[in-house]
Amino acid sequence: MKHNFYLLVIIIMCFSCGQGDYIPKPKAYLRLDYPEAQYKKINAEVPFYFETNNLVSKIKYKNLAAAKESYGINIEYPSLKGTIFITYKAIEGDSKILTEYLRDAQKFTLEHTVKADEIPVFPYENKERKVYGVFSEVKGNVASPAQFYVTDSIQHFLVGSLYFYAKPNYDSILPAANYLQKDMIHIMETIVWK
Repeated sequence: MKHNFYLLVIIIMCFSCGQGDYIPKPKAYLRLDYPEAQYKKINAEVPFYFETNNLVSKIKYKNLAAAKESYGINIEYPSLKGTIFITYKAIEGDSKILTEYLRDAQKFTLEHTVKADEIPVFPYENKERKVYGVFSEVKGNVASPAQFYVTDSIQHFLVGSLYFYAKPNYDSILPAANYLQKDMIHIMETIVWK
C-alpha cells in the first residue's frame, strides 16, 4: 500500500510539470490611437481664417470687446478632454500695444517655469502670408502644455493655449497633448489675415 502511494506521488509529479520555459508577462502599456488628422478651413466673422481638425466637435466664438476688435475662440476636443483657447486682438498699427501683447504672451509661458521641466521654444515665420510667431511646448505637470502667438506686426495679434479638463499629470496627458500640439502648429501654419 505504501509502495502504491509513493508510486502514485511520483507519477503525479512527473506529469504535473509541463515541458517548456516559463517567461513572465511584460508590463502592459496603454495604447492610444488617435485618428489621422484631417483639416478643414474655418472662416468665421473674425479678421483671419485657419484650418482645424475634423475631430473638433465645437468652435465657440466670443466678441471680447466692443471698442476694439478682440475675439475669443474655443476649439473643443471632447474626446481628448481638451480645448485650444485662442484670443485675437487688433493692434491697429500701435507698436506699444504690440510690445505689450508680446510681453503678456511671453510672460504667460514663463509663469509655467515653476512647475515645468523644460520649455522648448520654436520660432515660426511665413513672410508670404506675413505671419510671425513662436510655439512653446511646456513639459511637466503644468496647466497648459502648449502655447503659441502669431502676429503680422502691424494690425493683428493672436495667442493660443491648450488646456485639458483634468489635473495636470504630464505622463497621462502626453499622448493627447502631442496630438493637439500638432493641431496647434497646423493652426499657426494656416492662419491667413483678412
